[in-house]
Amino acid sequence: MSDDLFMKIINREIPADIVYETDEVLAFRDIAPKAPTHILVIPKVHLRTVNDLESAHTELIGKLVLAATDLARQEGIAKEGYRLVMNCNPAGGQLVYHIHLHLLGGRQMRGLG
Repeated sequence: MSDDLFMKIINREIPADIVYETDEVLAFRDIAPKAPTHILVIPKVHLRTVNDLESAHTELIGKLVLAATDLARQEGIAKEGYRLVMNCNPAGGQLVYHIHLHLLGGRQMRGLG
């Protein structure tokens, strides 16, 4: 876990533009945004991939999604629309092995049909 970039952000070992925080969830702006609004919403516990989720994590995942919807409203993108994405493992595009939810918006999203 010492190589977990997001745990280092949670522990304030690495700076980040934090926009939301509770006891269980942290959200910060992506350093390489793919949209005008690109925020990463993460749990404060280490879970490597979506495949590691269990029924005990149901409430936590709900809190990630609710944090993202709150942020979408705060960012002014809720009415027009936004995208929520979770990548899993290399073929799914996961680059950091700590589950995270991407909140993307502020432009027309394309690419999924």
